[in-house]
Amino acid sequence: MVEALRSPFVGHTAGAFPNAAGQLGLTLSASLLPGTALVSTWISGIGELAAALQSAWSTVPAHTGQTANTAQGLVIRTGPEEFMVVPSDGAPVAQALRAIVIGSIGSVTDLSHARCRIHIEGAQSQATLNKLFALDLRESAFPVGEVRLSGTHHVPSALHRVSAESFDMLVFSTYAYDQLSTVMDAALEFGVTVTVP
Repeated sequence: MVEALRSPFVGHTAGAFPNAAGQLGLTLSASLLPGTALVSTWISGIGELAAALQSAWSTVPAHTGQTANTAQGLVIRTGPEEFMVVPSDGAPVAQALRAIVIGSIGSVTDLSHARCRIHIEGAQSQATLNKLFALDLRESAFPVGEVRLSGTHHVPSALHRVSAESFDMLVFSTYAYDQLSTVMDAALEFGVTVTVP
């Protein structure tokens, strides 16, 4: 029996929340990240792991914070010896990865239950995130397609720049409800439209 994942965002109010001037400067949406997996190895195993992944995907991010779009979805280099795979269709990827990453190369951990996405988009997205992250969010310092491993209020998250005015916060499910509350609060000054499952 497969149990459906419960959304940690239940209880948030969806809708439009204009600022005092009646403006809506950005949109927020929240969703689960089913099918997500973490692939990791030890320091001496990164060459073999990268080669195995490259044979399957033809491209592997070379440095922490870089991403690659593959047939299995978005691949994020989350550390010197690890990658997170976020499937574009939500289909589980852990089993397929285990066929590529055998035990002598590394390990694959299913994160289907453990990660969520908060999507922030609009002209005021960067101004909103500047309130929360101690990061240089200018596009020259944080190019489109890259990820910064950071956090808000001592809670870790990964911030992915999808486009010039669009970001994904990849957050732990256990903190997702409160992290969405924090982003909503920061966005109210600009006016925000919220979509939650």
